[in-house]
Amino acid sequence: MRLLVLGGTVFVSYTVAAEAVRRGHEVVCAARGTSGSVPDGARLVEVDRDRPDGLDPLAGEQFDAVVDVATVSYPWVDQALKALAERARHWTFVSTINVYADEDTPGQRPDAPLVEPLTRHATRDDMRTEDGVRLYGGIKVASENAVREAMGEHAFVVRPGLISGPGDVLDRFGYWPARFFRGGRALVPDAPDQPMQYIDVRDLAGWIVDAAEQDRSGTYDGIGPSRPLPDLLRDIAEAVGVPVEFVPATSEQLVAAKVNGWAGPRSLPFWMPSGYRGMRARDAQLSIDAGMPVRPLADAVAGALENEHALGLDRERKAGLTPDEEAEVLSGL
Repeated sequence: MRLLVLGGTVFVSYTVAAEAVRRGHEVVCAARGTSGSVPDGARLVEVDRDRPDGLDPLAGEQFDAVVDVATVSYPWVDQALKALAERARHWTFVSTINVYADEDTPGQRPDAPLVEPLTRHATRDDMRTEDGVRLYGGIKVASENAVREAMGEHAFVVRPGLISGPGDVLDRFGYWPARFFRGGRALVPDAPDQPMQYIDVRDLAGWIVDAAEQDRSGTYDGIGPSRPLPDLLRDIAEAVGVPVEFVPATSEQLVAAKVNGWAGPRSLPFWMPSGYRGMRARDAQLSIDAGMPVRPLADAVAGALENEHALGLDRERKAGLTPDEEAEVLSGL
């Protein structure tokens, strides 16, 4: 198979390209090449999707499959389809669970109502606004629609949620293996009724390559089974294997201590404010029935912890509490 990855230098797209190379496929990565290198065995073609002629370096090339991970740019997706759809047998678009309009109802499937499509490009500053998440979801909805219209029964749309594993730099899943590796008294959310789910990037990438090989079509959530948050945290700690004492704090205590939920500075990853239960409790069975792999948690934790060591356990994190911040909160409980 001859596979084109629009990207191929960072996290999901890099892992897709690496997995395809591992399977013996010919892989072309189309990217600026400024965010990192492509996997060994793949070929980089330098493109600039911000330019009207940015995909011209791919002119004349034919592909069995295309994988596009365009984040917040409908024009990028539209441009790629116009340039390449007639020269590809299969097309995967990596979307997001942020496309769903109802963020609170558990057990939803991919046929749930979506946010309104937005046919625009967003900047990083746009994404930092109060409407950033809805903007992200709306652009992904419009992009999904364009891919289905152009590729029909050869379109595979996958909507990941929280992605963990090698190459993750967002620190949300990785915070917990890294924290438990330090041992001692660990602040955890007292949220017995909160669900949580994730997917390892290696499972997601493998499923995407499977879909290209098998010409799989349809729209699926890319997220593993939902579990109660306390069980997940306990099993992560067990997989890390360092003695740790959980110190639970209620939502009220965390808010009073000025701890943020989910991500960003001074946050406690996995802890979610009310109103977002459905985003961590989607029904994954349709995806599992369609071949989505779910590796054992211990494997996912090992991959995340290895990634944490590679990045540096003492680095400035994008999500989580610093040791000093955690100690301050613990002292006030």
